[in-house]
Amino acid sequence: MARKTDLQETQFDAAEARGRELMETAVRAAEAHYDRETGRVTIDLTNGCAYAFPAQLVQDLNGATDDQLAGVEVDGLGFNLHWPALDADLYVPALVSGMFGTRAWMTRELARHAGQTRSPAKAAAARANGTKGGRPRKAA
Repeated sequence: MARKTDLQETQFDAAEARGRELMETAVRAAEAHYDRETGRVTIDLTNGCAYAFPAQLVQDLNGATDDQLAGVEVDGLGFNLHWPALDADLYVPALVSGMFGTRAWMTRELARHAGQTRSPAKAAAARANGTKGGRPRKAA
C-alpha cells in the first residue's frame, strides 16, 4: 500500500472536516412517514423540526398509490428519502427548500397552476382580448 503524501493527508483532513460540519449543520431526516388521510409526507428532522408536503406535488411521487407512498424509508444518513416500490429517491435538503422536481418540471407545474388562477384582472384581460378577435390562428 502506498504511503500518503503530505498533500493527500492535508486534503483528507480537510474533507473529513467538511463532512463533520455537514453532519452537524445540514438538514437531515431522522424519520419519515406518509399520512393517508392528508396525502402528505412528514419528515421529522434531526434538528427537532418537522416538515410536511403533499406527495402529489413531487415529480417522482405524482400518481403513486397510498400503499407505494407508505413505504418511505430514510436513507443516506438522513439526507435522502427512498421509496423502494417506486424506485424513487429524494434529497431532503432540496425538499425542505421547496424543490419538488427538476427545473423544467417545476417551471411547467408553476405555469400550469398560474394558468388555472381565476381573478377579476385575468377575466377582464380575456374579455378584452376576445373583443379583438381572440387568439390569432396559426398559419398552416
